[in-house]
Amino acid sequence: MTRRKILAICQLGGKFMANSDGSTSYLGGEAHVIEIEHDTTLSDLWSEISDIFNCNTSSYSIKYFLPGNRKTLITISNDKDLKRMVEYSGDADIVTTYVYLLKKTENPTLSPHPNRSVVADSVPTDAITASEATAENLKRQKINSSWESMITGVGQVFDSPRVFREAVHKFAIAKGFMYKFIKSDGPRITVRCTTRECPWRIYASNSNSQELTIKKMNETHACGRESTNRLATQSWIASVIKDKLRETPEYRPSDIAKDLEREYGLRLSYHRAWRGKSIAEKELHGCHEEASNQLPWFREKIMETNPGSFAIFEAMEGSKLGRLFVSFRASLYGFEHGCRPLLFLDDLSLKAVKQWKLLTATAVDGENEDFPVAFAVVEVETDENWRWFIGQLRSALPMSRTLTFVSKRQNRLEQVVTELFEECHYGYCIDSLVEEFKAELEDAWTEELKEEAEKDAAVEDFTSAVYACKVDEFNACIEEFKSESEDVAEWVLASKPECWSNAFFKGVRYGRYSSKASETFNAWISTRYEPSVVQAVDMIRCKMMEMIYSRRENSSKWMEPLTPPMTRKVQEETIRARALEVIRSKGSVYVVRDDDQLIHVVDSGRRDCSCCRWQVTGLPCMHAIAVVESIGGTLTDFCSEYFQSKSYRAAYSTSIKPIADTVNTTQVTYPVRARRGPGRPRLKPAEPLLQSKRAVRCSKCRENGHYKRTCKKSISDVSPL
Repeated sequence: MTRRKILAICQLGGKFMANSDGSTSYLGGEAHVIEIEHDTTLSDLWSEISDIFNCNTSSYSIKYFLPGNRKTLITISNDKDLKRMVEYSGDADIVTTYVYLLKKTENPTLSPHPNRSVVADSVPTDAITASEATAENLKRQKINSSWESMITGVGQVFDSPRVFREAVHKFAIAKGFMYKFIKSDGPRITVRCTTRECPWRIYASNSNSQELTIKKMNETHACGRESTNRLATQSWIASVIKDKLRETPEYRPSDIAKDLEREYGLRLSYHRAWRGKSIAEKELHGCHEEASNQLPWFREKIMETNPGSFAIFEAMEGSKLGRLFVSFRASLYGFEHGCRPLLFLDDLSLKAVKQWKLLTATAVDGENEDFPVAFAVVEVETDENWRWFIGQLRSALPMSRTLTFVSKRQNRLEQVVTELFEECHYGYCIDSLVEEFKAELEDAWTEELKEEAEKDAAVEDFTSAVYACKVDEFNACIEEFKSESEDVAEWVLASKPECWSNAFFKGVRYGRYSSKASETFNAWISTRYEPSVVQAVDMIRCKMMEMIYSRRENSSKWMEPLTPPMTRKVQEETIRARALEVIRSKGSVYVVRDDDQLIHVVDSGRRDCSCCRWQVTGLPCMHAIAVVESIGGTLTDFCSEYFQSKSYRAAYSTSIKPIADTVNTTQVTYPVRARRGPGRPRLKPAEPLLQSKRAVRCSKCRENGHYKRTCKKSISDVSPL
């Protein structure tokens, strides 16, 4: 009865269910098809099973049912058993049979089939337990399946490095392997399996945005599944149970350990589950608890250690947090004496702290880097909170210059800013405006601009309209829009170009059109855990203190009168200016002719050029440089003072003083960032134990306080017993 081959459907991970007629059914698990020929050996079969299921075959046994018998499982223990299965499977050349992989320690208990009616008294208790275990196993498989899809391959995009690390963590738990980071410096992350021979590896990096993209990935695993309990760190446990702990505050560590084992297959100790719950509780409740008693104290410490600063705390009815405004004296002095009169207003949702918002006002220094002037902590971003923040900013800032404010169009701050700062100018953040323009391209103009190249050209034309310094240059961009789409041109004209185009904007932005405050503050605040309000504000203070010190030290080495970036820009324009022809007209007015015979009028006295780029950027254009060099002038004298090294040093000349960890009048201690020792900390300090020492007695003289060896009495002095 020799047959050529059979198709064995090999199944692993499911459960046997009892039918009402005494037969059994197998539900759940994972199934693969394996070809078994008459001359296939048992070792060959085990080798193929090991490759397919990636399991340790020494822990399993192979079982099958004879044709027509669904009640008795037959074990395959040697080559003869395997040949019998092939011979007994049927008379056709190719037949199908079912093979089951069961753990050697597993005694399959038959559970009632879910589609059969079974009398309750006839169902044993262990059968009901097996049915529940099957449901939990299916739930675990569902979770692992979703986690296995966390990493899909090359080209997958993640919002941030933190999101990427979380995805790799869950992916490793689902796949059952340990990993480690070879490189993790922010924009570039490389991950590989901890097994040295395993080729599994991922390389991800970003370009200009915060998004992280998988560039290379080797999906092959040469290692078997192993325990991933070490991946269940305290912070990971906290992130998993945080939502449930918010709904169920009495969630016990023992229940946490059971749930993690049931849902994720992780066996954790009670102490690890307790520490994870402790971290989750601090992240959930520490923010509001500290806000009620430590923010006023922190505000007092700022004013005490940094006199001249502006710090205001207001408790609000119905709010546990209140709101805090901070502007250090070093920031106010540096903005007034070294930064251009330009402020960017931003609202930030910090990735490390999701329970409150940060309102910021940042300036720009001589190197085009952000210079934080003021910030406020509020629970939600509302018009009322914005008005309060700008009002406090108005009180803190010295009004010796006409300021220019820039913010997103969505913030609706134009009216508030112009009311509180009557002589100021207001403009739009260009980055957010370009993103809004792209969204309009996708939503409203897809019929007219179907090709991606057309959309990219429209974005380039819009950017050119932003940087256009003259009205005729702006109008040329509008004509380009009209040739592509009338709707696009109408949207551009309706978006108030006087608030964003250089051709119409009345304020002075000195070539800076957008803020990087979100990147700056998110990089400053640690994402290893969710800090409280006071901790987060103190992180900002510490980072500002370090920033001022490091930039002051770096600038002390500069030898050029202009900052390094501005020196490079002037040098580039100087090279281009050598090909220009300069003709003196009258007084300080000159005529400059380029290679295309285009004529530009330069007034060196008024620092004005007909190309308008000198007025917009604050640096002399190539036409102005040609004039300055023709008259033997010094270029530094014709650059804005905000780009000079002395102004940069003035911006960072005043330091932020540290705040020592102390105890305030209400006996609330400031949170010290110290490393916790191992083990579970005691909730209450233990009372000292009174230990009594046994008195020392000499066996020679029978007196207390010394031993026989140190006894100084002679034998004659010792009285007999």
